[in-house]
Order: sequence, then structure tokens, then C-alpha cells
Amino acid sequence: MSKTSTEWARHALNGPTMGTRWSAVFFSAPGLDVAPIQAALQSAVDEVDAKMSTWQTDSHLMRLNRAPVNTLVEVPAHLAHLLSLGMAIGRASGGAFDIGMGDAVQAWGFGPQEADVDRIRSAMAAPRRPAYELLQVTGQLVRKQGDIMLDLNGIAKGYGVDRLADTLRTCGIDAGLVGIDGEMRALGLRPDGTAWAVAIEAPDTERRAPHSVLALQDAAVATSGDYRHWVTVQGRHLSHTMDPQRGAPVLSSPASVTVVAPTCAEADAWATALMVLGPEAGTALATRQGLSALFLLREAQGNIRAQGCGHLWGDLTR
Repeated sequence: MSKTSTEWARHALNGPTMGTRWSAVFFSAPGLDVAPIQAALQSAVDEVDAKMSTWQTDSHLMRLNRAPVNTLVEVPAHLAHLLSLGMAIGRASGGAFDIGMGDAVQAWGFGPQEADVDRIRSAMAAPRRPAYELLQVTGQLVRKQGDIMLDLNGIAKGYGVDRLADTLRTCGIDAGLVGIDGEMRALGLRPDGTAWAVAIEAPDTERRAPHSVLALQDAAVATSGDYRHWVTVQGRHLSHTMDPQRGAPVLSSPASVTVVAPTCAEADAWATALMVLGPEAGTALATRQGLSALFLLREAQGNIRAQGCGHLWGDLTR
């Protein structure tokens, strides 16, 4: 850009979504009316929530969950796309990421209702097949080929970030940083030609503090961790990340996994998959998939050890 950064007006917008808040930062020439942009961004995330929430009983996703097995159900194009993406990452991760864990998520108290012992036992005892084997998506038509309760919490927030990015572009803003609760996507560069700085959070339950800072350009980053959402069962701290093989929270996971990908939905889903797989199998899979990932691992005396692969790991170890 020919103008220096001091000649541009900085805009920082935000609003409520998915039980947290979205944010958008961008620059423009002075005098831009941001009210229509604010409204468009809010509308974009509201639309995602209305289609994909498990907290809203009338969302399109919950209507699909209530539909009988082997019934064709027409769904919005955005939902069909995300179901297909979720199944693709599920297949590529060997089932470590599974959008069919809704019964377990609800049973363990990570949905609108409290944890329930009977439902937990049922979720853990239920025979499981991954969503990519039970769901058929053709265009906007979806058919459940077996009993399954879908849950998109491991990918919908990232997709909401992608919709924020798409909306900025629609509004004529081709450079900015958008996010929902730490899941971020960068468009272009700042006016001074530098990348957008994004903090990778330290896995601390008591406070929010950065572990490291990532320079992000035309890419997205998402983190899955055990330190923000959990339940305590018989004195054991269990994170919200579900192990598809057990129908229960993962028992031994990294403190957090951060993934950089072209879209935030991809980064979100892969971060969940790598949390389930753990540092060894997760790093091996991330390397095969060409992903950039950072694992933060708890050691004795509360120390945090980092390991990873790809550009993200290389940037942080220089």
C-alpha cells in the first residue's frame, strides 16, 4: 500500500456468538461507515449458529438429528458443506475426529443439559461407527444410514470464523484479522506490510497468557485444549474433547494442540483430531497430512514442553 499505516483508520468490531464473542480488526481510509459491516458480520455468525447449533432445538442440525434413519433431509448449503468437510477430516484422521459424537457430548454435560450418569453409561456402551460411514450427503440432501447424533462443536466455531472472513471480503475489505474465542483467520497483511500477530495461549486454567506469538498471513489458526472446558468426575479433570472409541472424554491428552491451515474450519477440526491422537500419533499424522501443528505437553512440576511439525513448529524454534 502506498500510504503508511498512520494514515489508515483502525477498526475493531465485535459481537456475541456461540456463547462467546466474535471479533474483527481491519484498517481503512478515514471516514468509513462501519455500521453496515458490523451488521453483516453479526448476521454471518448468527446464520451459522441458527444452522449448526446443538443449543438451539430448532437449528437445522437438530432437525436433522431428529429425522428418522434412512430419510432424505434437505439442509442449507453451508450445513451440507460442513458435514462433508467433517466427514472428510474424520476419514483422513482414522476416526479421531468424528462429528457423530453428539450423544456423548450431551451425556457428559458439554451441551445444554447437566451430565447424566445413565446417559454416560449408554454413550460408553453404544456400538460406534464413524459419521463418515453412517452419513450420506448428496448436494443438499442428507441421509442418516444408522442411529447417530451429530455435533459440530469441533468445527462450527472455525467455520464461523471463515464466514466472518468471507463477509469482510464481500464488504470490500481484503485485509483483516477475524476470530471467535481464539480461533483466528488472517486476510492479507497489515497496512505497514507486516503479518498479523496472533497469540498462542498458554494452557493455564487460572489466567489467560500467551505461550508464544504467531505471525499469520492468509491462513487460519485454531487451538484445542484441556484447560477451558472440562468436567470433574470422581476427582479427575476431564476435558471436553471426546474419544470416539470410548464415547467419553480423552483420558490422556496434550494440554493443547494448535494447528495452522488454509481455513479455520480445517484448523479447528484437525486440532481436535490431534488432541485425541496425542503427541506421537498426532505428530506422525500431521506430518503425513502436511499440517503445521504445535503440541503443548504437561510434564512434572507443572512444566510445559512443546513439540510439533511444519512451518508453525519451525517458526517457534528459530
